[in-house]
Amino acid sequence: MNPVPDIFRILPEVILTLTGVAVMLIDASLPPGFPRRFLGWVAAIGTTIALWASLWQLSLPQGTGFHGTVETSAFTIFFHVLICGIVLVALLLSLDTLPEDSHHQGEYYALITFGAMGMCLLTGAVELLVVFIALEISSIATYILAGYRKQTARGPEAAIKYFLLGSFATAFLLYGVALIFGATGTTQIYEIARAVPLAVNQPLLIAGMALMLVGILFKVSAAPFHVWTPDVYEGSPSPVTGFMAAVAKAGAFAALLRVFISSFGTLRADWQPIVWGLAFLSLLVGAIVALSQRDVKRMMAYSSINHAGFILLGVQAATVRGVSAALYYLFAYMFLVIGSFAVIGVVARNGDIGNQLSDYRGLARRQPLLALAFAILLLGQAGAPFTTGFLAKFQVVAASVDAHSYVLAVVAMVTAAIATFFYLRLAITMYSPVGAVGDEVEGSDGPDRSVTAPETASAPVASDGPSRLPEPASLAVLTQEAPTEAVEERRVYVPGLTWAALTLCVGFTVVFGIYPAPIINFAHQATLLFI
Repeated sequence: MNPVPDIFRILPEVILTLTGVAVMLIDASLPPGFPRRFLGWVAAIGTTIALWASLWQLSLPQGTGFHGTVETSAFTIFFHVLICGIVLVALLLSLDTLPEDSHHQGEYYALITFGAMGMCLLTGAVELLVVFIALEISSIATYILAGYRKQTARGPEAAIKYFLLGSFATAFLLYGVALIFGATGTTQIYEIARAVPLAVNQPLLIAGMALMLVGILFKVSAAPFHVWTPDVYEGSPSPVTGFMAAVAKAGAFAALLRVFISSFGTLRADWQPIVWGLAFLSLLVGAIVALSQRDVKRMMAYSSINHAGFILLGVQAATVRGVSAALYYLFAYMFLVIGSFAVIGVVARNGDIGNQLSDYRGLARRQPLLALAFAILLLGQAGAPFTTGFLAKFQVVAASVDAHSYVLAVVAMVTAAIATFFYLRLAITMYSPVGAVGDEVEGSDGPDRSVTAPETASAPVASDGPSRLPEPASLAVLTQEAPTEAVEERRVYVPGLTWAALTLCVGFTVVFGIYPAPIINFAHQATLLFI
């Protein structure tokens, strides 16, 4: 059999890199006033080609390239397909979100593709130094994207917080790599697995393993390394938040599985109790703190922490069933979360300032199909039957039971019930009429969103336009004289590409919730060749 050229092992990464470079060069060659929206289509076409290249890699024999630093296997292809698919959805949402006259669209789309390239490289890396480099490529892109709306106060704040805390996490990761090299004499993942039983300095090895765990768990926003998540999610543009919540989490979990299952499989007795505790904490923090949130983006941030805890159930089990369940959960969750942030971006409109719970009141009347799509996605995250979320939660809990982690499985089910409350609260709010008796007035986080007195509600309501209503919370105390007019004036407009992205996410959630076999088999095959 002829050897596979090394370049074929990283073909999706090469295509994404060339796409990002092409976007930057085209952007730099255009005059200042020239429309740049088509650059998003260039990035989308390049991502589609990378997705095709990922599927084509299934025809290649499993193996490594570039002197054993990257690998092509069903495990890496699984994540390549997932990442490219989610990035394509994020690009479709961005095409409808970015202002037409923005001169920074080329930078935005290039950063999206470079971030995707870093995550794809991260999932295929079998060398710890390449893991570090890939993680930094994706992290730098997301740091900048988080502060893309620099004209707002929350955008730069989100970027700075993410950058500073991410730098500390990177230092932990890199120091862990150094200690592992000192204990084993290598940074190649499969060689580390062979050297671990023979390592003389076991405390040094365990210390390096713990530091790497801290660095990676920061990226997946698992408690207690989650403190950056709510502020960064709130301050970032909605498509970027969806990108971070989906793509960044997928790549980081791939690295976590690769390092701890492949390299430190023989040390499971040392790291499984730590992962058990982190999963326990993530489940509780994510579900309980989300109950008190009135900002929907912050609620979704804590929800993502809870979901990270569920995925850690599969990691902690460290079995074929556990890893397979974690992979399936990731695949299901990615489409649920990117679709949810698509709706959040539409409701908030320009500036991402309409994220209070009260802004969703009456959404079913203003835009019935949008409310229905969001309700399905919320029910999927809650684990309702006939959605991908139901089987995802069932599989990781079953894997935890198989691994005799009964307490953790019970905690997971309890927090799932708690999480159902805030998902249903948001869904019920969408189907509640504006100005109904008993409506509560939602508070706000900023001084510019203060609640007005009831007597000021008779002021003229601004028509739907490029700017948000100055005081959306006052809608909750509108008099009963003309609720219909207020609802009609705030009718939500959904662009065509956003509809396409939402249709894809909702269709995936329902179709594979009813017929999950293809995704389950895909995840199982990736696991069998991985463990």
